[in-house]
Amino acid sequence: MKISPIELRHKLHQNPEIAFHEFATTKLLIESIKRFDVSKKIKIHIPYKTGLLAEYKVNNDKYLLFRADIDALPIKEENNIKFKSKNEFMHACGHDVHTSVLFSFLQYVLSNKIQKNILFLFQPAEENGGGAMDFYNTKVFDKFKILNAFALHVTDEYSFGTIASTNGVLFASSLEIDVDFNGVSSHVAFPTEGKNAFNALRLFLDSVDKIPKDIKQPFVFGAGKIISGEVRNIVPGYARLEGTIRGLSSKKSLDFYNKLEKILFHIEKITGVNIMCKKGAHYPEVIIDSKLYNKIIPALESKFKYIDCGYKMTGEDFGFFSHKFPSFMFWLGTSKGEKYGLHSSRFLPDDTTIEKGKSIFVEILKQYL
Repeated sequence: MKISPIELRHKLHQNPEIAFHEFATTKLLIESIKRFDVSKKIKIHIPYKTGLLAEYKVNNDKYLLFRADIDALPIKEENNIKFKSKNEFMHACGHDVHTSVLFSFLQYVLSNKIQKNILFLFQPAEENGGGAMDFYNTKVFDKFKILNAFALHVTDEYSFGTIASTNGVLFASSLEIDVDFNGVSSHVAFPTEGKNAFNALRLFLDSVDKIPKDIKQPFVFGAGKIISGEVRNIVPGYARLEGTIRGLSSKKSLDFYNKLEKILFHIEKITGVNIMCKKGAHYPEVIIDSKLYNKIIPALESKFKYIDCGYKMTGEDFGFFSHKFPSFMFWLGTSKGEKYGLHSSRFLPDDTTIEKGKSIFVEILKQYL
């Protein structure tokens, strides 16, 4: 029995899986796609441990790539709904909707026997770890000549059905950093017998604040998580900072990272605390191709409300694909009055968002038919 896009969304929402662990999600998608009579129309590629690439081929022309992300976040849901998450994770960034939109679009392509080669990518690990790069590095895309790539991201920043994008950089480059400070614990009554890791971390943050800033260049360094200390009367022998660097180009993000390494080198010499700094996931900036933008936007504006939103300091794994193929990505507004924001335990786009997202993908597809 076939599953509807809304039924798929509810199953995904009830059983969310975090990055690199989307095994049940992948299985559900494979089973749902195979329920269509697609033996000669769809070929499923599984080059990575999770996620999949569904190939729809009708001729020897180039392919269009449409992508959705499938992973969830380690957030406990607070919504009181029938399809509430059954575990400690949640689709708090709307990836259940993205996946269902792409599934619905695949359904449309099959039902209408579209005469265009299309790849449907259900990508793992967008939230953490760089799943786009890992999936690409399997070389599965080497089999195809890809003309353009497309993706959407839901948000309740904009009213329901609104499309928001821009020409050029849409989302910032994002570089995760982890810094470990390894000192020596001692009793607070004898501080000279220890090496205070937290003081070294604090000195680091103070030094970063003193780096000259170019107010004309959008840039963000944020320390979202800091761990240190065991009990109130012991000098912390260990501290850890988890942060992110955001800029409008990967080069600027990496240049700033190099500055941080130099600062840490000097702090290590001054304090005697051993410091280890390493990069985490690195997402390139999402670039909207100018020619593609000028082709797609007039068609979308004629049927949907469109906003030129300019750049956002949000990071998005689709940036990797936008550097490989001329790409177009957009925000899809979901708000019907509510506004909780992405990664909120209350973020919950309405099911009708699925049909809206699919209809926008269909309109984009029509520009190639």
